[in-house]
Amino acid sequence: MTVEPKEPIEGAPLIKPSTTDHPLYDSVVEACRTVYDPEIPVNIFDLGLIYTIEISPENEVSIVMTLTAPGCPVAGEMPGWVADAVEPLDGVKQVDVEMTFEPQWGMDMMSDEARLELGFM
Repeated sequence: MTVEPKEPIEGAPLIKPSTTDHPLYDSVVEACRTVYDPEIPVNIFDLGLIYTIEISPENEVSIVMTLTAPGCPVAGEMPGWVADAVEPLDGVKQVDVEMTFEPQWGMDMMSDEARLELGFM
């Protein structure tokens, strides 16, 4: 028996939805907002670099993030910065940060606040 590679399901989101209804979600977002891209004076959440924040019923936090470019000089460090920001939160049991480049980050992923801060609005 062979297993066929799965094609993306038409209409499926490119980015997995976050667990926005979890009580820790807002605190995790605020912790992510304390991490800044060293080349851009805006936090990584408002830049749109945090794709998914998934929080299990056991308060295990899984974050999927990207960078503005794959060759970013802090590519190896930034996931650790995010984990270091989220781990100390009361109630968080564990933090895993995964880096992805699918889908590729684009300026359209920035929040209105980030666009305003950078002079794009």
